[in-house]
Amino acid sequence: MIVAFSVSPSGGAPAGDEPDSVHTAVAAAVKVVRDSGLPNRTSSMFTEIEGDWDEVMAVVKAATEAVAPFGRRVSLVLKADIRPGHTGELDGKVERLERAIDRL
Repeated sequence: MIVAFSVSPSGGAPAGDEPDSVHTAVAAAVKVVRDSGLPNRTSSMFTEIEGDWDEVMAVVKAATEAVAPFGRRVSLVLKADIRPGHTGELDGKVERLERAIDRL
């Protein structure tokens, strides 16, 4: 499965951070994802991670917990593509899209 998720704190900023910035909290979450060893990529709004259900959800939970100290609440947005028996789709889907664009 591939999960695209975004996690951020609200209700307070850590000392020294700009009130409107969540980059330190997001960095903590992304570090958890990268340290997991699962295929992943981060864009300006979402982090995508690929693996089986239990391992992906464990990483999402740990990333969410890493953000918790940065605010009184945590917001999690999650979208999942559950496709049993398929791997390598984090890149495969994009490669197929690029080939389709090239044919246009």
